[in-house]
Amino acid sequence: MFTGLVEDLGTLARLDLRGPGRRAVIHTRLGHTEALVLGESIAVNGVCLTVDHILAEGFEADVSSETLARSTLGELRGGARVNLERATKLGGRMGGHVVLGHVDGIGTLVEQAAVGEATRATFETDGSLGRFLATKGSVAVDGVSLTTNEVEDHGGRTRFAIMLVPHTIERTTLASLRVSSHANIEVDVLARYVLRQLSPNRSEDGHADDERFLEKLRRGGYA
Repeated sequence: MFTGLVEDLGTLARLDLRGPGRRAVIHTRLGHTEALVLGESIAVNGVCLTVDHILAEGFEADVSSETLARSTLGELRGGARVNLERATKLGGRMGGHVVLGHVDGIGTLVEQAAVGEATRATFETDGSLGRFLATKGSVAVDGVSLTTNEVEDHGGRTRFAIMLVPHTIERTTLASLRVSSHANIEVDVLARYVLRQLSPNRSEDGHADDERFLEKLRRGGYA
C-alpha cells in the first residue's frame, strides 16, 4: 500500500525487452538512507513494481505485458523522470490517501492554467471511472495523491480538475506534463467498495445485494 506522496524523482535508465514484457532499470536515491530489499514494492509513476535486483544506483523490476497495456510505462523512454514511492510501513503516516498501485485507466491532460503560483490541470479519462470520482474526493495521478476540485461527465468521457501547488510542481513529474500528455489514473479504492455495496447486483436466490445492505442499515438504526 502507498499514500501517493512521492519520495524521489528517479530516472528510467532503460526499459529492455524481456519476453512479452519489459525489464525496467531505474536509478534513484531511494536506498541511500535505508537499504532497498529484494521483493519490496515500489510505486513507479503510480504502478506497483517489485524490486527484483538491487543496483548501487537503484534497482531493476519486471513490467508485465498487462501493465504495459494498462499504464503509460510502455510510452516512456530512457532518461525519463519517474515518481517513486516505497510501500508504507505499518503505523506510518497517512499523508495522502490509500493508493494500491493498481492503475485503473489512462488520463489525458486537456487543459492547463496558472493560478497564482499553482497550476490548475484538467484530465479526461474513460467515463467508466466517473462514478468513482467526486468533487473534493481523492485521485492518484502518476502516483501522486491529489484532490479533485471539479468532476464533469461529457458523453462517455469524464473530466476532472486538480490543483498542483508549488510543492507538488517542484517534487513530481506532473510539472513536465503538457496538453495531450498521458498519465496513470487510480481512483480511490474506498469509492470502489462503497459502490460495490450499493450496486444492484443479483445474488443466486434472486434478491438484490443492495437491498440486503440497506436492510442491515435499517436494523442498525441508520435508515
